[in-house]
Amino acid sequence: MWGLFSNPYSGGGKGKQLKSQVIQILHSRNQEFYDYSGPERETAANNLRSLRKDELQGLIVIGGDGTINLAIQSLAKTNVPLAVIPAGTGNDFARTLGLNLKDPIKNLDACFDSLPTSIDLGVVRNRYFVQILSTGFDSLVNERANSLPIIKGRMKYNFAIVFELLKFRPKSYRFEVDGVGFETKAMLIAVANGNCYGGGMLISPKSDPQDGLLDVMIVGPVSKLEFIKVFPKVYRGAHTSHPAVKFLSGKRIEIESEAIAYADGERIGDLPVTAEIVEGGLKVWRK
Repeated sequence: MWGLFSNPYSGGGKGKQLKSQVIQILHSRNQEFYDYSGPERETAANNLRSLRKDELQGLIVIGGDGTINLAIQSLAKTNVPLAVIPAGTGNDFARTLGLNLKDPIKNLDACFDSLPTSIDLGVVRNRYFVQILSTGFDSLVNERANSLPIIKGRMKYNFAIVFELLKFRPKSYRFEVDGVGFETKAMLIAVANGNCYGGGMLISPKSDPQDGLLDVMIVGPVSKLEFIKVFPKVYRGAHTSHPAVKFLSGKRIEIESEAIAYADGERIGDLPVTAEIVEGGLKVWRK
């Protein structure tokens, strides 16, 4: 039996359309399934907690990164593989997996034609993430955008970027990577399991969710003008050669500062935080 989990509102209603196509394909293949979706986030989360883990061949998730993040909280460290049908606006996890974004329904073929593989997860405060844990400028942008319910879509984040940049100052951080301590001032710190966030920004282009490591990208203090010049390069991963950008890697990352953290777009809260790698913590179908 297959599990089905979707967000019908993903991608402006794209999730609802793709769910209908998935159900048609499952019927055509005489596959049984159970729908764990719910009308509200808390209902959906409760449904996922009741997953029949011993019975499921896999959980097919139709939605964006937020929907996937909700699903992996129940799939982590189980034998139930995840199949992603990307239907969000960012689809960063689908990008990391190399999935088909132009024709999302084709990603369902892998469930019947290939075996799943194991990838790593990050964990912070008992919450799993597949892509990026971050603190600094981008977390403040997330926080600001979430406080603007009247403004919708990309415009909300564009407004938040401008607002936060006008008053932003680098913060002092103390952190440890596998027990080795550092202190630095930074504009942004990203702890990466996957390579991108924010709808395709290659914040840590060489990060591999199968290498057993978390990569730490640090953007040191730069002028606001320089930050504006470098920021667009993140979409190509071309920022990594800038002298203010540094990388470290480890299995356990501790970060302290007077700042907040987000992981995969979800608010974690005030620092300090400790992130650890969970090797092979999630089974997925990927390209």
